[in-house]
Amino acid sequence: MLESAPNMIWRSDQSGKCDYFNRTWLEFRGKTLEEESGDGWTKGIHPEDTDYCLGIYLESFHKRKPFKMVYRLMRYDGRWRWIEDTGVPYYDNAGNFLGYIGSCIDVTERVEGERLKDIALKDGLTGTLNRSYFEQLLNHEFNKAKQYKTKLSLIMLDIDNFKSINDRYGHLVGDESLKILGEVIRSNVRKDDMVGRYGGDEILIMLPGTGIDEAFNIAERIRLECQKSTVTTAQANISLSSSIGVVEFTAEDNFGDLIEKADKAMYFSKKSGGNISSKFSGDL
Repeated sequence: MLESAPNMIWRSDQSGKCDYFNRTWLEFRGKTLEEESGDGWTKGIHPEDTDYCLGIYLESFHKRKPFKMVYRLMRYDGRWRWIEDTGVPYYDNAGNFLGYIGSCIDVTERVEGERLKDIALKDGLTGTLNRSYFEQLLNHEFNKAKQYKTKLSLIMLDIDNFKSINDRYGHLVGDESLKILGEVIRSNVRKDDMVGRYGGDEILIMLPGTGIDEAFNIAERIRLECQKSTVTTAQANISLSSSIGVVEFTAEDNFGDLIEKADKAMYFSKKSGGNISSKFSGDL
C-alpha cells in the first residue's frame, strides 16, 4: 500500500535518519533508496529553505511532536517544486518511540497561486495592500461600523521631506525609504489592522474596533520607531521621520470623508514641523 500510494511517504528511525522512501518519492526525486537514505534526501532541498526545513524537523523530532511545513524540493527533471510535508512520531505497542513517518504532496500550484494573489493585491515596494484593494476593505469596515455602531479609526502618515530625499539622493533612495517605512508599520500594527499604500509616500492604516486614543498610541509607536530608522547611501545616512494624522469614525457619510479628515490631521502635523502625531478635530 505504501509503495503504490499517490503521496510521497518517508520514514525515519530513532536517530532521526531516514531509512525508507516509497516508490512515489523515489520516482519524484529520480533517486535510489540508497541515495536518499540517511541525510541524503536533504541534498534535494532548496538552499534557501534548508535551514527552515531542517530546523522544524529537528525541533519537532526532539520534542516528539507532529509538524507540517512547506518547502522546495528538486524534482527528477531539475525543477523546484513546493512540497507540503507532514510528519508524526510513531511508537510500538509498548509505547516505545520508533521514529517518524511522513507524507508529502506537491502543492506548487497552490503556493504559486497564492503568490500571484499577493502580487495582485499588494504594493510591491512597501509590502502593504494596494490602494484599490485597501479601499474595498475600508468601505466594508466603514459600512459595518456605521450599521452596528462599532468603533473604527484611521491613521494616515507619510515621510517628512520625502520630495527632498528623492530630489537630492534619487528615486532609488526614496524607494528604500518607503520600504523601511513599510517594514516599520507592519512590525507595529496588530494582526487585525490593515495597511495600504494610498499614493506616493502616503500610507493608510485601518483599525477596526479601535477608538482614537488607542489608535493614537499605535501611531505614536510607529512614529517613534520610524525616527530610529536611517537610509544609508554612499553620500550620507538619512534619518527618517513621519507626520501622522489620526481620526475616528463618528458620523461621516462615506469612507472618503474619513480619509479626508485623516489627511487634514496629517497635514497639521506636517505644518507643525513634522515628526508629530495629531488627532483630527474640527479646528484643523
